[in-house]
Amino acid sequence: MSMQLATPRQWEWSAIVPLIAGLYAIASHEHLLWWLFAGVPGVLVLASAVAMLMMPGDPRVTAYMGLGSALGVLLSVPLVIAEGFAPALVAALLFGGSFLVAGRVGLRNEPVYEGTADLHLDWKMAFKAGMDEGVLGYFLASASVPSGDEAARMSDEAVKLEKMLADAGWQGRPETFHKEPPPPERVQSHNARIYGVEYERVSFDSGFSLPPDLPGAQTWLGYESNSRCVANVLRHPGAPRPWIMCIHGYRMGTPMMDFSLFSPAYLHHHLGLNVIMPTLPLHGSRKIGMRTGDHYLDGDLLDLLYAESQALWDLRRWLAWLRSMEEGLSIGVYGVSLGGYNASLLAGYDDKLDFVVAGVPLVDLASGLWRYVPPMHQRYLCWRGLDQQRYQDILHIVSPLVQKPRLDARNLHIFAATGDRIVAPRHPVMLSRHWGVPVTWYQGSHLSIRREQTPKLVLEEAMNRAGWRAGAYAAV
Repeated sequence: MSMQLATPRQWEWSAIVPLIAGLYAIASHEHLLWWLFAGVPGVLVLASAVAMLMMPGDPRVTAYMGLGSALGVLLSVPLVIAEGFAPALVAALLFGGSFLVAGRVGLRNEPVYEGTADLHLDWKMAFKAGMDEGVLGYFLASASVPSGDEAARMSDEAVKLEKMLADAGWQGRPETFHKEPPPPERVQSHNARIYGVEYERVSFDSGFSLPPDLPGAQTWLGYESNSRCVANVLRHPGAPRPWIMCIHGYRMGTPMMDFSLFSPAYLHHHLGLNVIMPTLPLHGSRKIGMRTGDHYLDGDLLDLLYAESQALWDLRRWLAWLRSMEEGLSIGVYGVSLGGYNASLLAGYDDKLDFVVAGVPLVDLASGLWRYVPPMHQRYLCWRGLDQQRYQDILHIVSPLVQKPRLDARNLHIFAATGDRIVAPRHPVMLSRHWGVPVTWYQGSHLSIRREQTPKLVLEEAMNRAGWRAGAYAAV
């Protein structure tokens, strides 16, 4: 894939603004409350500013700057009470400027790939990108990176795992690794309510299994909370209607977050669809750590293979459950971010879907994660045999870029953000080439998706092409 790189710089002079912000936050006052509300984010902004000035180009720098700047702006509100309006306003303005610098520099340094839409790099776009940088900074700062003996063990198991996958023929034929699940036999359901929305909470045993001799397989299958499939369901009484399966993103999987992304008012009431929102492995009530999504994209890198394998199994089992209730059911799939990855993966294994919409989709997990692995860890892992290529080979059997889609191209849809700092625009371009369909771009970022019109337009176009007649069910 051809690309155009940003011109390298010896010094990144845009770092002057966050340098001033950091110095002001840590040196202008001595009171304890000032240090709590301004000093803590100020240290993070100052450190990232020095790194940006002297070591430009590291994507982690803008992420940490975005995180520190966002915290600084938010904490400037209690500063008004603690220190007065004037110093709090100065801090907020300086942190806000640093926030824009993080977004703008991050966008400017990102390679431009052939097939992406032109980026309108104005201050509005810088603000949207700054939001992405702040969230990415949180992901990086709170990620669990295997170290010490854990890093050694993981590397050794990776070498063993790759050989086992190759010897069994699964890398050449991934479909032989992913068995088709039967419909669940015992399904439980209870009514729930949030945001004034009444919905069903449906669950059943996943039934997912792994070859027992695979490294880490027994540990994975021992996560009891992850062994039960859970979904939020909204369905209309009366005549059958089409179903939309909505697949959430990373660190989501709770009703509060999923309903804010997949609006019941829009999907269920305005479009009149039946809606099912499955919870991905390790998310929501299936979590095994303190937070939703822990150990999916962090922790043991090999867990990602099993997480994606189980995600594919679980999603296909949800489809089997829906189809067991009604013959000839119309089902479309709509995934966002990590959900876009799983929607794209599902397109290679189910030929009965009416359409698949992949929104801001991540598709190359190995390179996407490797980009943020600290250099010391990268060197050590490579020395132990776990380099980026081996990791890519291991994840080959769960890549949406391997299996040909089983849907007609007219029923495959991709939308993406020109200023995405969480999922680089090259990911949707790669999926576009694999599927042979264009990407619909919007001038925004990963997190601005909730305020963009493009996702709704693409979804309604997908419905119309599938013969659903968007909006025809609302009054039924």
